Amino acid sequence: MILAVDIGNTNITLGAFVDGKKIFSARLAADRDRTADQYAVEIKMISDIYKAPGLEGASVSSVVPELTPAVTRALDKLGAKRVTVLGPGVRSGLNIKTDDPAQLGADLVAAAVGALAKYEAPCFIADLGTATKISVLDANGAFLGCSIAAGVGISLRALSQNTSQLPALGADEPRQVIGTNTYTSMQSGVVLGTAAMLDGMFDRMAEEFGSQPRSIVATGGWSANIYKYCRHEVIYDPDLILDGLLRIYEKNI
Repeated sequence: MILAVDIGNTNITLGAFVDGKKIFSARLAADRDRTADQYAVEIKMISDIYKAPGLEGASVSSVVPELTPAVTRALDKLGAKRVTVLGPGVRSGLNIKTDDPAQLGADLVAAAVGALAKYEAPCFIADLGTATKISVLDANGAFLGCSIAAGVGISLRALSQNTSQLPALGADEPRQVIGTNTYTSMQSGVVLGTAAMLDGMFDRMAEEFGSQPRSIVATGGWSANIYKYCRHEVIYDPDLILDGLLRIYEKNI
């Protein structure tokens, strides 16, 4: 079994593959206080639930450097013979045309590699996690750049914590754009507002890029709540980063 591990600010997403096919995916809380032993126990328990075979290797992307050592040590404890941590020196096959390619987030690299393997370019990738990120890949598969905004979860917490009369809420499906009470008004603003922002950014990026994308893909923990409300045709792919990590692992064997 090869384990793809995406370490984010809120969650650690796991994807287990055997012969290139995903056998399970799971999420752990990204807790900076947990030890390598604790992460090893959790990963082992999840693997046992799905009756997964032994761990052969792992491919890791991380945007939380302080968590990376604990997770990689956990993978070593579980018997991984090779652990590839995406970063400088690791072959991804991605042509990065940003000002400083070394600064590009590992999750964005993995998502781009996954998208190029599965979808037509030019491609826009919307990753809706702790932050909302939109990446642009040109017709040749080169990574041109991205935009980054506060994510849906951050917006929800900001509304609830910084306004005394607004309730806490999740990203439930809104029934209307014009809310008729506080709750439905917040639903509209967060969910439909995010979808409208994505649509607007897709249009502006296409105008600046000079071409319409052949595919638009949405991934990340909040994408399932948002993508269906976009007016552009958006492909929902929750495993995009995990697929990219598997392909990067294979490139570095």
